[in-house]
Amino acid sequence: MHIILNTFGTSLMKENGLFVVKNNEGKQLIFPDKIKSIHISRGARISSDAALFALENEIDVFFIDKTGMPAGRLWSGKFGSISTIRRKQIDFTVSPAAVDWIKDLIVKKIDNQSALLLSFSNSENEKKHETAVNKIDVYKQKIRDSQSELVNDIAPSLRGWEGAASKVYFSEISDMMPQSMKFSGRSMRPAKDIFNMLLNYGYGMLYGKVESALIKSGLDPYTGVLHREDYNRPAMAFDVIELYRVWIDYVVVNLCIQEVIDEDCYSVATDGGFWLETQGKRILIQSVNDYLSEILNSGGIIRSRAVHIDLYAQDLAQKMFKFKSG
Repeated sequence: MHIILNTFGTSLMKENGLFVVKNNEGKQLIFPDKIKSIHISRGARISSDAALFALENEIDVFFIDKTGMPAGRLWSGKFGSISTIRRKQIDFTVSPAAVDWIKDLIVKKIDNQSALLLSFSNSENEKKHETAVNKIDVYKQKIRDSQSELVNDIAPSLRGWEGAASKVYFSEISDMMPQSMKFSGRSMRPAKDIFNMLLNYGYGMLYGKVESALIKSGLDPYTGVLHREDYNRPAMAFDVIELYRVWIDYVVVNLCIQEVIDEDCYSVATDGGFWLETQGKRILIQSVNDYLSEILNSGGIIRSRAVHIDLYAQDLAQKMFKFKSG
């Protein structure tokens, strides 16, 4: 389970070898081996004893901002890496092998987007979706055909083609939405509509999970490939998350189509920004965690989606560890 502390005044403490969540409704005792992660939003508290207890039990502790992104985190010293992996990781990022890796990663992301569109096709929109997928495939082919010894030399083109494909993709998603959920492209901080509000918060949750997987595997989440120029940001997590964004997309599309999110779930600021409130967070967080807990057969390995993220990070760490520069 994941402990989510997002209600003002809620606190997490340790008592007699157990975690204790206290709020206005009372308290709940939780065994540490039942907890996968702890997420703390503004207005909630964690005691130092509870924080140390989490570290002892190798439980991730995230401090979450209002967009769902981890603003900071605690992790156990048992997650430690070895310098060899991180040196190899740096060598890898400036090698031709990194070009092949990032191209393959972006192509898989685009394939996932096409698959999602086709999965929501019906008699009314099937031809329209197929036309959109054909447009997306043009950009995918450009990415496949691009050649370079270094990612830096083609990074602007990769970002441009990826962005163009995503623009087509999100335009099609908007067309599928009920009128109250339609949107005009992506908007980040703040979101300008309900769909982007949900998507941004869901992506924030996913960033935390991907970053944890990389840290536990021994990789440096701040040493990336396509995003390596982003200062003081978990660039490798930004790279790897591209493989899994579609999972959040799927959850959010379903919530919007079903019109589950009502006015009690969000607020609108004076600048027009949409912000998820407690009820909305509860619905989205539960929906995302349920989806990530579902069992998936990928490459013959039958595990939950969340575990597949961990397994990918472990495989990537081995790839980096075995890497031999030219």
